[in-house]
Amino acid sequence: MICSLVTSPRVAVRSSAWRFARAYSSSAKEYDTLVIGAGPGGYVAAIKAAQLGQKTACIEKRDTLGGTCLNVGCIPSKALLNNSHLFHEAKHSFAKRGIDVGEVKLNLPQLLSDKDKAVAGLTRGIEMLFKKNKVDWIKGAATLKSATQVDVALNSGGSESVTAKNIIIATGSEPSPFPGFEIDERQIITSTGALALEKVPEKMIVIGGGVIGLELGSVWSRLGSEVTVVEFLPAIGAGMDAELAKNFQRSLAKQGIKFKTSTKVIDSEKRDGRVFVNVEGAKNGKRETLEADVVLLSIGRRPYTEGLGLENVGIAVDSRGRVEMADGQFRTSVSSIRVIGDVTAGPMLAHKAEEEGIAAVEHITNGHGHVNYNVIPSVIYTHPEVAWVGKNEQQLKEEGIKFRVGSFPFAANSRAKTIDDAEGMVKIITDAETDRILGAHIIGPNAGEMIAEACLAMEYGGSAEDVARTCHAHPTMSEAFKEACMSAYSKPIHF
Repeated sequence: MICSLVTSPRVAVRSSAWRFARAYSSSAKEYDTLVIGAGPGGYVAAIKAAQLGQKTACIEKRDTLGGTCLNVGCIPSKALLNNSHLFHEAKHSFAKRGIDVGEVKLNLPQLLSDKDKAVAGLTRGIEMLFKKNKVDWIKGAATLKSATQVDVALNSGGSESVTAKNIIIATGSEPSPFPGFEIDERQIITSTGALALEKVPEKMIVIGGGVIGLELGSVWSRLGSEVTVVEFLPAIGAGMDAELAKNFQRSLAKQGIKFKTSTKVIDSEKRDGRVFVNVEGAKNGKRETLEADVVLLSIGRRPYTEGLGLENVGIAVDSRGRVEMADGQFRTSVSSIRVIGDVTAGPMLAHKAEEEGIAAVEHITNGHGHVNYNVIPSVIYTHPEVAWVGKNEQQLKEEGIKFRVGSFPFAANSRAKTIDDAEGMVKIITDAETDRILGAHIIGPNAGEMIAEACLAMEYGGSAEDVARTCHAHPTMSEAFKEACMSAYSKPIHF
């Protein structure tokens, strides 16, 4: 029998109202694993979960995937570091290499456009990976409602409920504020603003001599700004080997960057288009006022949990706002909810978050996952680059561990000499009894790439002799690593 239905005006209104309500409160979607945040930790976790057969979704409120790292962090900063280095080389080194190019001029809009192109390509790449691996991207802001339910305020308007057997918090971090400084991203800026300045400031003050401040300070110094770094500690590069830190500061000073270490920042004032920063000596209390066009705040980052609703489900955070892990499987105090990356304890590094993302998903899938926190490398992508992994001398002394040190200068490395980029050294620290590599510290060309050899050796418990007896191609920078290992257990050949 065929029925003919005629909709009354009242029914039509009710139907329209129902569709309107659905747009604002849809029925819950169900997943095996739900990831909150699509930064390096989150998107890697989501892809891995899907690869392991889980029905997976990732909630991200940005219009693009990749989180801080790809959008306003690691990736755009490396584009600017590379191109500003080429600009600096063209101005100061090409002529001596026999390359005459005439007057070298900066086209800042094009420099920034090239950076944006790199970012756009990589973020679109992650979107393609989501489609390839059948990961659902839910565009909106997440709020935890229960151990298995998340409400999403959709970017397109309205909201929806999502349920999952497992939830992974990967919301990352944000720049830490500083009392007495009102961030406007034009004169008083964070790393985000430093990636998009419309003109080269005549003077720039960088507050904080860590990785972010030194990298972005280097960019604008190369482009013509007079940069002064203010650091509370006696040395720059927190966590860096003391010997390398001294060499690093000396190298950057030769490039024109000024340093005020052991200096406490008090407050700031905007006046007549400038920013005035009041500082005092951390030891002697001597006060001084510094003046600049732009002030970059780079004193670190803090976990980002705004609007996440941790209190709704009873998830604990520590005194620094980091979501606490309850066990070695990345569980929070709510067993179905795990946490990875910058929003929890440990170094705030993209590659650390990625490793945790994979391990957390493996724990969910088969109960086993692996992250070796003793082998998490750090890199500063200035010129020269600085990279390190494992322990430094001071840490080993404090722990009472006997050790040996081997080092080798790039000045004695043939590849470094042939390209006239021979500043720096490789330093290897080994156990005095077993020769096992405990730490590696590199300052010089391609340090960020070379540190991977140290990581691999340390992951498998390798000794300095193991590396030294492994054939390295000639001529390469990696030979400096080999000879530093030779120095640690015996003697190098070329120095």
